[in-house]
Amino acid sequence: MKPIFMAGPWITEHEVKIVEDAMRNGWYEKAYYYVETFQREFAKYHDRKYGIMTPNCTTAIHLLLTAMGIKDGDEVIVPECTWIATAAPVTYLRATPVFCDINEKTWCSDPKSVEKYITPRTKAIIVVDLFGNMPQMDELLVLANKYGLPLIEDAAEALGSLYKGTKAGKFGIGSVFSFHRTKTITTGEGGMLLLDDDELFERCMFLRDHGRVKGIAYYNSEVAYKYMPFNIQAALGYAQFQRLAELVARKRELLQMYKERLADIEDLQFNDDGGDVFNGAWVTGLVFGRSHNISKEEAMKKIEEKGFPARPFFYPLSSLPAYPGYRQIYEPRNPNAYDISSRGINLPCAFNLTEEQIDAYCNVIREMLGRKPIGGKK
Repeated sequence: MKPIFMAGPWITEHEVKIVEDAMRNGWYEKAYYYVETFQREFAKYHDRKYGIMTPNCTTAIHLLLTAMGIKDGDEVIVPECTWIATAAPVTYLRATPVFCDINEKTWCSDPKSVEKYITPRTKAIIVVDLFGNMPQMDELLVLANKYGLPLIEDAAEALGSLYKGTKAGKFGIGSVFSFHRTKTITTGEGGMLLLDDDELFERCMFLRDHGRVKGIAYYNSEVAYKYMPFNIQAALGYAQFQRLAELVARKRELLQMYKERLADIEDLQFNDDGGDVFNGAWVTGLVFGRSHNISKEEAMKKIEEKGFPARPFFYPLSSLPAYPGYRQIYEPRNPNAYDISSRGINLPCAFNLTEEQIDAYCNVIREMLGRKPIGGKK
């Protein structure tokens, strides 16, 4: 059996053809053809007015927060369990990230916890569509409107997900996506910021390219950022985007295969899918119920001992060395995040996974939980 990888893209001749076209023809008058096309089509798909491509999703968040005027002394609420990229731009701007608890079912921001953390210094709420799961958007939008706060949707992991029929990426004042090499569609590294507000769009476009003044070459009115994408990168993303339905279907197939092979084991929790949520399933999350009495560290060790890769459920951000002194404040306040994270792992989500590999991986989990192995499908 070939080695199992945690994540990786699905590249076909279609992508090769489009990227080759960008390399051969995407210069001079077409220097930004694929960037502009990808931005426009991606925004249209999500029913947004504007798309702004960036070097990665982190810079998309940074760009938006900067354009919103987030600064020293401000507070921005983010969920405990997410990749640090959600919160890092808050720190870049010398503002304070405030970590809210997560919901037991969705693994996303708990609206009740969010409300508890709102203060006069709160200037924004960032919610994260974790692993393709969706937060309780109705409640969160009501909350944001109640306190007059902008809501930002970090949809980096939720391309293809739906909440009550509305696409992930449509919620709030702006939304961001990631095209990292591990994501559902990839540009190697890359991101996208989606907006509807005209002034915010113009401000972000200005900040994205060194604060240039339109119509005057090499003339800058502010010290800004260099967060520009490039044509070849965008060509790959646009080609992948044209195959989005196929890619999301494959991600959902992987989620279902894991669930089917572990279906007879009680007290296991997977991505929230069904009801209000159609899950794009960027990665399959698995949380072991308390009855199994196993931590994520123990589970990963057993998996790795069998020669397979393993990744943890995101650590609570307040528990990380990057945020010294935060744990003692937030651990008692955010019990769900600390509890769920301690029992959760991510399962491999690479597009090239075979049924044989998934069988073998699930059998390691079955063995550690005292269950009989399953046979591979012929």
